[in-house]
Amino acid sequence: MSRSRQRRIRKKNRLGRALLLGVVVAGAAWGVWQFLPNFSHQEPEWSGKSKPVFIEGQWSGYTAKGEGATLKLPLPLVQKQIDAYAYGDPDGETAILTTAHDMLVLKKDGKEAELNGASYKLAVAAEDADGVMYVPVEPLERLYGIRIAEESPEGSVIVLKAGEKFRTASAVDGGWLRSPKLRSEASVKSPIVADLEDGTKLRVWSEKDGWLYAQTDDGRAGYIPDKDVQTGKEETVPSLEVKPTEASGEWAKRKINLAWEAVYERKPNPDVIEEMKGVNVVSPTWFSLKDGDGNVSSKADSAYVGRAHNRGKQVWGLFSNGFEADWTRAMLGDYETRSRAIGQVLEHAETFKLDGINLDFENVYTEDKAPFVEFVREFTVRARAQGLTVSIDVTPKSSTEMWSAFLDRRALGETVDFMMVMAYDEHWASSPEAGSVASLPWVEKAVKRILEEDEVPAAKLVLGIPLYTRVWTETTEDGKTKVTSSAVGMETSQRLVAESGAKKEFLEDVGQNYAQYTEDGATKRIWLEDGESLKRRVGLADQYGLAGVASWTRSFASAEAWEILQTVNGK
Repeated sequence: MSRSRQRRIRKKNRLGRALLLGVVVAGAAWGVWQFLPNFSHQEPEWSGKSKPVFIEGQWSGYTAKGEGATLKLPLPLVQKQIDAYAYGDPDGETAILTTAHDMLVLKKDGKEAELNGASYKLAVAAEDADGVMYVPVEPLERLYGIRIAEESPEGSVIVLKAGEKFRTASAVDGGWLRSPKLRSEASVKSPIVADLEDGTKLRVWSEKDGWLYAQTDDGRAGYIPDKDVQTGKEETVPSLEVKPTEASGEWAKRKINLAWEAVYERKPNPDVIEEMKGVNVVSPTWFSLKDGDGNVSSKADSAYVGRAHNRGKQVWGLFSNGFEADWTRAMLGDYETRSRAIGQVLEHAETFKLDGINLDFENVYTEDKAPFVEFVREFTVRARAQGLTVSIDVTPKSSTEMWSAFLDRRALGETVDFMMVMAYDEHWASSPEAGSVASLPWVEKAVKRILEEDEVPAAKLVLGIPLYTRVWTETTEDGKTKVTSSAVGMETSQRLVAESGAKKEFLEDVGQNYAQYTEDGATKRIWLEDGESLKRRVGLADQYGLAGVASWTRSFASAEAWEILQTVNGK
């Protein structure tokens, strides 16, 4: 072998060893690198903003104004994070904050607010900035029990909500590679959001798999290994005292057995009170909205109230919107018109010594869902201050505009004392096919949906019961069946069946007696409301632990109806 060839072989071997050594070194470096933490830093989204607001360890997306006694929070933040029903009137001039017992009305640029109808002095006025209303913190602390932690005049604002829990802690310095840091994710490979000094105070919001989600006083929040923290005690922001309403205590040990009294042009004779055996609440349809300005008409009768009270029955006057959608929209759209309507109804309630008000709003634009909730909240606070029980009528859930879709049953259930589900008109007056006014399975489904989907407590839900039925008439015209109906009371329906000689048949699938006969060449169909159907409706209310029953309407009832309805309270 030539010397030149030997030199080439030795050079190639040296190159191979160098390459091998390089690979080994690089592999070792990679092995070390994959265990090293990420040393890059990440600035938070709110960096550079003055007075960023934090809730539950997260930036809210909003900033505050002022400091200390002059601190203000934006109303949209209050709505999203503190009270979903805090309301700003469309005019941008008024904010209304309500709880079960309190209502605070603030006007832009005004230092005098209104709390439960009385003057309330503010240290600083609400203000408008770029189309957003900012409300003072002091009344928010009073109404909702929030607590505020401010880092500095221009620094972060941490809002602590009533009932909220967190753990105090402090960072522990473990050396260069163990210096405490907050990271964007629960991994040493995630960027650093804050370098902490030994002893830095923290609020710990959650814990998972050896990592804590914590926040500094200046608002920076992220994940830190639990070994880099010395945890302290758990703290709880004091909860507001929940005051029981008068209604919840009064009806805790007995069921509501309400009968509506439909009042038209003529006032009912007070003697009709004697008919309603077992009924403990009567609700006459006395009050109605009469224009879009919030004015209310009244048909109230002191003689009727006196007879009812003498017989141990409460009187809950019904207040209707007259089923006038445009009037309702106009009234709901402004605090002044809402307040006028509420004030007039409550004045009548005081004059006639009523025990409660039953709200019956129907045919309402779906877009007015939120203003309607606000109206009911305002109404309820003011009515409770007057010692009144507030109930509201709702239809079974459906997508029907104007009659069902506008009702936020969850929000309304959180507000009022009782909710009556009007479990009837499954087949309505102009229905294209004949059928029961309220078959038992349909009624049960209506009840279950409100209980389960809207989480209205059973102790608040009252089952609405029809004391009427429809006589369906089917005729054939040009080979097509034409269906019409008329509503009749219990006694009339029984008389019609008896006079026709029709045989009643009990239908288990609907829980009612059914009769069919022919008259003048037309087929007549009746799904009867009688003792059998009423027993099953009362039983359904008992099965689900409902607050009681409400019957529409007194004039449709038979003597048998009152005997059956007496069993609502176990009699």
